[in-house]
Amino acid sequence: MVRKVYSEEFGRDAVELYRTTEGSTVAGIAADLGIVDTTLSAWLKAAGVPIRGRYPRPDGGPPPSGEAPDQELARLRARVAELEANERKLGAERDILRAAAKYFAGETRW
Repeated sequence: MVRKVYSEEFGRDAVELYRTTEGSTVAGIAADLGIVDTTLSAWLKAAGVPIRGRYPRPDGGPPPSGEAPDQELARLRARVAELEANERKLGAERDILRAAAKYFAGETRW
């Protein structure tokens, strides 16, 4: 595989784009620019820019800080309960759609 060489200006612009785009990820910015994420990571490290978490929060805010372990545990348990309820709902919807597909497939006389 041929190694691509990028200009210093392009690297600086990529680092600045990452630095100024809130809620962005290295993989997202790299994909937008058409470069490999490891290349962007190397440029960020060379520039001394801290790399944000791999999975940004849905609300785009910073991760919870200063949270007591009990509070974090309660928050995470509530999130797990929410996700499990959503999974049950989606499973029921899937079963309904599967039954409907079987019903309508039985009516077809091809």
